[in-house]
Amino acid sequence: MDLLTALRTHRIVAIVRGDDPDAALRTVLTLADEGLALIEVSLSGKDALDVIRRARAALGPTAPLGAGTVLTGADASAAEEAGADFVVTPAVCEGVSEAKRLGLPVLAGVMTPTDIVAAQRLGADAYKLFPAAQAGGPGYLKALSGPFPDAPFVPVGGVDAELARGYLAQGAIAVGVGSPLIGDAADSGTDGGGAEALRARARGFLDVVRLPTDSGR
Repeated sequence: MDLLTALRTHRIVAIVRGDDPDAALRTVLTLADEGLALIEVSLSGKDALDVIRRARAALGPTAPLGAGTVLTGADASAAEEAGADFVVTPAVCEGVSEAKRLGLPVLAGVMTPTDIVAAQRLGADAYKLFPAAQAGGPGYLKALSGPFPDAPFVPVGGVDAELARGYLAQGAIAVGVGSPLIGDAADSGTDGGGAEALRARARGFLDVVRLPTDSGR
């Protein structure tokens, strides 16, 4: 898949992580049904690889489906085998180089200018600014855009609707959203406030990322 084009087009990556594989799968399918085209299943969730396999079977071969929290080469290989067609890492790590060797596009986790240069050298397709909110919010992204004006940044970590607007206005090509979107929908013994609440949150974030921003990127 062309990850960079997909990020620029859809402008949001939904991050699903939970302790109930069945609930996580339902969450993935609900988000896809609401029109969230880019979904990442974090390998830190319970039985995440099986969730990816089942989601791939349900969504079909062409739907974008990512594996997140890919740290090692083994993680990248397992993600590909499960059916992921892009990977997301929390850092510049072995998972980036192995995913690229396998031909998978990578959203690589970065925080500092040094990280960005290292990720560029490994061939990362885009840069996951993580943890974004804790790093200083949209102002930090603006500062990074000075020395890296063409870098495709995707802020992740504590991104709610208000922050999503701010990051997109500062030139982010997309945002990654976890708990502010998912809530506890992917966890055992809960329904995330109900399927309709999850759908409402999804529609709310889609409204945000579809808004025009002041950025020319």
